Amino acid sequence: MLDGVLFFPVTPFDAQGEVDYDRLAEHIDRGVAAGPGGVFVACGTGEFHALGLTEFGEIVRRAVEVVAGRVPVFAGAGGSLVQAKEFAVSAKANGADGILLLPPYLVTMPPAGLAEYTRQVAAVTDLPVIVYNRSNAVFDEASAVQVAQLPTVIGFKDGTGDLDNVSRIVIAVKAALADTGKEFLFFNGLPTAEITQQAYRAIGVTLYSSATFAFAPEIALAFYNSLETGNTELTEALLREFFHPLVRLRNKVPGYAVSLVKAGVTLEGIDAGPVRAPLVAPTAEHLAELERITAAGRAVIAGALASTVTA
Repeated sequence: MLDGVLFFPVTPFDAQGEVDYDRLAEHIDRGVAAGPGGVFVACGTGEFHALGLTEFGEIVRRAVEVVAGRVPVFAGAGGSLVQAKEFAVSAKANGADGILLLPPYLVTMPPAGLAEYTRQVAAVTDLPVIVYNRSNAVFDEASAVQVAQLPTVIGFKDGTGDLDNVSRIVIAVKAALADTGKEFLFFNGLPTAEITQQAYRAIGVTLYSSATFAFAPEIALAFYNSLETGNTELTEALLREFFHPLVRLRNKVPGYAVSLVKAGVTLEGIDAGPVRAPLVAPTAEHLAELERITAAGRAVIAGALASTVTA
């Protein structure tokens, strides 16, 4: 169902802080034209945590309308058990192809409780579900196998970076599903996932979400293609000149994993507006740094293309 670079759009807001659905449509249309393998709306980068149910439903509806079947559209769901069910039902009603199940907030839960949370949310819709392993919602091998065997759960996305645990989960889930013929997907869901994707590929996790695709799709695609073709020189150059500097900038302020991406979309010509509290906008100094980093990434691609032409 999913392959290639996965596109996580931002949610544009206008000057009054309301969702700007027209800018959202423009942003998604431009992104899909660049060639992602799927669109994940109203998820982490899309500020799911700050959206109301009515806003969410309209975001999903507009995304499905714009994408028009070109690639699958997944939507976020999460929060309290009641909220997660409501968002899952809305995603289905508004035409989404699947759900990314985000963690419940605040409470730290045992793996068995997380598996039950997943089961109950999955039960309210027949949409495919990808579970998100991160923060306060961390699966172990037994609970991961349990949810992977639910009929509509099709994937496991990791945002912990705990390769020890994830490696064991990948092996355990594959073994549990081996005789069923069920296709199951594994994703790297760390912020700026490109940084760790070489390590994730080594344990059998080949898919990843790319926040960079939202504002610099050519850089995201160049990196993905360098991994797929084994172009280690280009991979390392993009890590050195773009992704590592981006992460250093991202780590300066909590929430910049979203704020910088949204600012990048605006810098590229689509006014994505502000972030909603409690996130904060990048400073002028950090915006200038983001511009320099993005230019450096594009220079790497230009240099690689020039080398190919002259070779």
